[in-house]
Amino acid sequence: MSLTKAERTIIMSMWGKISMQADAIGTEALERLFASYPQTKTYFPHFDLHPGSAQLRAHGSKVAAAVGDAVKSIDNVAGALAKLSELHAYILRVDPVNFKLLSHCLLVTVASRFPAEFTADAHAAWDKFLSIVSSVLTEKYR
Repeated sequence: MSLTKAERTIIMSMWGKISMQADAIGTEALERLFASYPQTKTYFPHFDLHPGSAQLRAHGSKVAAAVGDAVKSIDNVAGALAKLSELHAYILRVDPVNFKLLSHCLLVTVASRFPAEFTADAHAAWDKFLSIVSSVLTEKYR
């Protein structure tokens, strides 16, 4: 699966706005993930998972940074996220389905923060892009 030129343009254009709030968006997406899919908390037994906690904010920043790296390397997402893929597959052993769940939470968070920009075309582009990111993060499991 690859992005069209129009989809890449949408992703990169919106990322310019999203990046200004990236840490907060990453944190909110994680808060949504843990509230909607509490089974995902099992990977964070050592974290304070209360909304707004320092550990949640720090990990939210890491999530946002990874998405930003993928956007910056939109034509080579696999290369940009290779080390992260290995970390989650071989060391952390995160269930691959969780990347799809987090992608959905990111999508909802972006939509709620940017309703005017989150058109049907933007929704489709971000959904496709985050599917690519999820696929890259799970490819080491195969």
